[in-house]
Amino acid sequence: MGSTNFPIDSLPDASSPLLVLTHPTPAERTRTWKLTYPKWGPALTEEDYLTREAYLTTVPLARDGGITHWVLTVSNLPPDERPILSSCESLRKRAVYVPKEGGKVVDGVAHGIASVFTEPAFRGRGYASRMMKELGQRLKGWQAEKGEGGEVEKSHSLFSVLYSDIGKQFYARHGWAPFESSHVAYKPGAGDAAVDGQVARPIGYHDLAELCAVDERLLRTDLAGRPAGKPHVAILPELDAMLWHLFREDFMTKAIFGRTPTIRGAVAGDPGKRVWAVWMRGYYGGLNKMEGNTLHILRVVVEDKEQPDEQLLDGFRSIVQIAQAEAAEWKTQDVQVWNPTPKIRELVEKCGIEYEFVDRDQESIASLMWYGEEPTTELDWVANEKYAWC
Repeated sequence: MGSTNFPIDSLPDASSPLLVLTHPTPAERTRTWKLTYPKWGPALTEEDYLTREAYLTTVPLARDGGITHWVLTVSNLPPDERPILSSCESLRKRAVYVPKEGGKVVDGVAHGIASVFTEPAFRGRGYASRMMKELGQRLKGWQAEKGEGGEVEKSHSLFSVLYSDIGKQFYARHGWAPFESSHVAYKPGAGDAAVDGQVARPIGYHDLAELCAVDERLLRTDLAGRPAGKPHVAILPELDAMLWHLFREDFMTKAIFGRTPTIRGAVAGDPGKRVWAVWMRGYYGGLNKMEGNTLHILRVVVEDKEQPDEQLLDGFRSIVQIAQAEAAEWKTQDVQVWNPTPKIRELVEKCGIEYEFVDRDQESIASLMWYGEEPTTELDWVANEKYAWC
């Protein structure tokens, strides 16, 4: 039964106590996927899109309860017979923060919100606002238990994030403050990624565990050394967070091209002095519409931030060139590096490869709701890069 089978005039007002934020049944979940297919699925057939969404509940980060599906519906109708007034999903992620007093890095969880959707027939009635108002508070205590030695205590989530494709105002009104949302864009480049003289080497799945472990250690050290005066927060760039993106990519490329990539990034330099990038290819238009097909750099890491730019430039340039070649081979319209740090901006400007700097104001607006005592706008969101997106 489609949601639009319900007479619009008979539905409760957005402020009605009859509305409830709950979890869909399997049939209702499939119904929401069918509704979102025209917006987010044109790169695939509808059948493949439904299969992908089900598959993404089984991959690292999402499996074992890591993903939660949410629907706003009415409480006086039985499951599978009620309208889906608005829907979304949340992904539990490991996160850390340092309090404004400074000191110890504190571990916790954060939630990434995705796939916020209201069927066109139900729009303009305030249902998405009602859902987000309730969801923000539900996520504060959602799956946030912590404990050691078998003892478990109730805690609360550190924060939740989302990436708005409708500008900055709607979600800000409901508590998710917009943060920096910019990117460097490179054009695809022709040629073989393994050309003679290339300084960087491609990396694959087998490299990721070690790189992610080093990245997490460096990030914790960075956070602990940040000045007091404001909380510093980050979603951890752990292996499961990267694999969520790469397994999603594998499904897409297998369906579109009949094969999957082997190159998942590139690294240059010796241990302790390395620079590397991990990336994934995202498709919204498929091969018929290049717009929206992007090779996203999930994370850029410079191991030694005190290392002079001159010692890093050849390696960074080589990494970008490999990414450009991969973007061309895999039919994406550009290569994007989200919210580059000052160190990475210096390398971008000095390496000699043409680029465009884009300050986004409508799409993929990184937004965060802080569950601590301080105003969200006082936070320092560290490592606000593509890997944190969902």
